[in-house]
Amino acid sequence: MTASRPGRALVGTSGFAYQDWVPRFYPPGTRSSDLLRTYAARLDAVELNNTFYVKPSASAIAGWLAATPPEFRFCAKAQRAGAWRGLRDDPREPVTRLTDSFAPFGERLRCVLLGVPEDMRRDDTALARFLDAWPRSLPLAVELRHASWQDDAVHELLRAAGAVLVATDTDEDPVPPDLRRTGPFLYLRLRRTSYTAADLDAWAARLAPFLDDGMDACVFLRHDADGAMAVAAETLRTRLDSRAWAA
Repeated sequence: MTASRPGRALVGTSGFAYQDWVPRFYPPGTRSSDLLRTYAARLDAVELNNTFYVKPSASAIAGWLAATPPEFRFCAKAQRAGAWRGLRDDPREPVTRLTDSFAPFGERLRCVLLGVPEDMRRDDTALARFLDAWPRSLPLAVELRHASWQDDAVHELLRAAGAVLVATDTDEDPVPPDLRRTGPFLYLRLRRTSYTAADLDAWAARLAPFLDDGMDACVFLRHDADGAMAVAAETLRTRLDSRAWAA
């Protein structure tokens, strides 16, 4: 059964501040200060990379908000030092520091992306402790790369906390990842070196039933050397937007 209101597909790339994307994605002559404004005219959202390394200042966030339209959304990577400390030790103080830094985004922040270290094996106690400390008012997407995490019991932990399980598609994976509902929206990271038109059509077809059912989806392609992936993101966005949604 199709939902009365289709879900929204928020499609973009991991980062935007790449001058090397001129001229393939950004027009010739685009200044560094205009990259985000130009990006936001073509794509719906961005996965912020720099928040993984540095706590965002209120002035930086204000600049990002001013450069983008009201409907544009940000997905910010949790700062690695605080996130990893929160997973290995008492998470209360690191989580407070992490979440306070995102307050200036307001409703423009779609979610925070927590990347669990690739070498961190499954630890249900650590994950449950972190999820308990995380405020329910701030949407959280969790990327669990180590194979040991792929278990229904882990998915139930995320589901109980309203956290979203990230699906990540990489060159090392023999088949595309499953899309599992554990939270109120989907989060998909398309990280292969390249995607053909047929690949993008296939992903659009896989996402469509979730969108038809009223579930939003955040979809981010990796950044590359010349902007080809940003063009691919725009192509996927067009594929999804051109669907004949039910009224």
